[in-house]
Amino acid sequence: MSYEENLKKLNIKLPDAKAPVGNYVATKVSGKMLFISGQISIDENGQLIKGKIGKDLDIDAGYNAAKRCALSIVAQVYKACNNDLSKIKSCVKLTGFVNSTDVFVDQPKVLNGASDLIASIFGNAGMHTRAAVSVNSLPLGVSVEVDAIFELN
Repeated sequence: MSYEENLKKLNIKLPDAKAPVGNYVATKVSGKMLFISGQISIDENGQLIKGKIGKDLDIDAGYNAAKRCALSIVAQVYKACNNDLSKIKSCVKLTGFVNSTDVFVDQPKVLNGASDLIASIFGNAGMHTRAAVSVNSLPLGVSVEVDAIFELN
């Protein structure tokens, strides 16, 4: 089954791939590697998912925020591959940043939202390495930001 068929089967509608708001690019290809800039947590209505995990939001809300970041990552991948996900060989790495309290220690559970979504779309090719990092603050007060590296065929 193709990755596009997986999107349909999972009833996933990708958000629009947002243009950068600073002096950087959303995606960059180097050799056979596709780098995706950090995607922030934005809900299905285009509203920022803000707040500190462990204070304003619980693990489940953080998981959903990370999942929304992954949807934006896939949207960027789709655009970078000229709407052809068959150009993807594998997801190599996700790095997730969780805006969390000093005592919150479940960043990996939050980042599972992104990891689970990538694996559900790309199957074995979606299995990746990962870092889950706690941060004191993120741009615009969002809860989660995730960047990614993919390998192209």
